[in-house]
This record gives sequence, C-alpha cells and structure tokens, in this order.
Amino acid sequence: MEKQCVYGVDAGDIDAIKHFKEAVARGEHWRLVLLEAIRQWSSIEENYAGRYYCYFIGGEAFDWLLLAERLMEEIKEFVQEDERIEFLFHTWPAVYPDKNEFRSLIGEVKYKACLNYFYGVLVEEFLVLAEVEEMRKLRRGVGLNNDRGVFEEAYCKLYGETQQELLQHFRQEKQYLQRRTISLTELKEFTYWLFKRRVNKSERSRVASDTEKALTKMRSSFPATGHREL
Repeated sequence: MEKQCVYGVDAGDIDAIKHFKEAVARGEHWRLVLLEAIRQWSSIEENYAGRYYCYFIGGEAFDWLLLAERLMEEIKEFVQEDERIEFLFHTWPAVYPDKNEFRSLIGEVKYKACLNYFYGVLVEEFLVLAEVEEMRKLRRGVGLNNDRGVFEEAYCKLYGETQQELLQHFRQEKQYLQRRTISLTELKEFTYWLFKRRVNKSERSRVASDTEKALTKMRSSFPATGHREL
C-alpha cells in the first residue's frame, strides 16, 4: 500500500492538540478532554514521529482509538504509559459507559464514522473468527482434527473466494502493489472492503444474522471488560 504524500496535520488540528495539552496541564480529566480533541480533529491521516497513522479507513470508517493513541502521545508528561495502555486496551468501555454521552462528546459525524469502523472492521474480523470456529466444530464432529485450509473455507463461505483471491481483487481495484506482505493499515482497509462487498451481495436477513453471530463472538471474547459496542 503506497502512502508517499502524507503530511502533518492542519492548523485546526494543531489547535486541538494545544487545547488538549493545556486542559490536561490545568488539571482537567484527560479522558473527557480527549473526546473534545477528537471531535475537533479533521485530518484523515498523518505522519508523526516516523509512523503513518490512518484515522479514517476508506475515508469513512473512523478508528477513534488510533487517534486517541496518537493524541495521548502529547500528554506523556502528565499520564503514565501503563495508564494510557490500560485505557486503550481495557478500560475505555467503563470510562464511557453512556453511549449517548460518548456520541454527544465526539459529535454526530464522527460517531457515525465510528460505527462504520466498529461494524465494518472490528465486527467483520469477529465474523471471520466465528465462521472459522463453526467449521472447526464441524470437522471435529466428523472426526477430522486437521485445521488446514479452514480460514480459506471461511472466506469462501462469507465472500465467495479465497482470502488471497480477494486480496488480489482489492489491490487491483485500489491500484496498490501486489505484495507478499500486508501492513496493519492495509489489512483494516481490506477488511472494510470485504464488509462492504458482503453487505452489497447479501440479503438483509443474512447480513443481520451474520452481524449477530459476530457480535456474539466478540462479547464472548471480552468477558472481563464488559461490552465494547458503541
């Protein structure tokens, strides 16, 4: 995936960072001010400290936790690293338990983009895992203990082709290089592309059923942290 012409953030985002840092320095709770900064943010991607950040997958699915991670780099002197990591990977659902409040703080436009990311990337990943799990159970039921090819079977059932075939189509459509490896950013974009392809080709009842299957798998994977749904 080629990203050669990505620059820093615009003036509005610089102001958002400045407001965020100053508010935290004054003693305001960083977890709430964080959402205000995210609401003000407008850049869809950024190169920062030698790392490429893509905040809006496909230009419409907002990875708000990635932006949160980036913004928290600005307050390292006020918030310990272990607290920041704990927030990103474990405690944020408890920090923002009220979906309506989260929606209000982050803004309607970004909230809808968050939902695109939640269902189009995160839930889609769990749908694949749920299908793989079902196929493994079927194999065990007939006495087969070999999992070889189980992921490809899952992709064929969900999307009609193997993962490699789908990845090739995706890269051709996006005019990306056909590489042997894939970056995390491109994997997210590929997953979102798969989600849109599946939804466009499936009946609404099938989409609803698959979504519930994926959510069930997701909930069972995070029993200790409560719901992680927006």
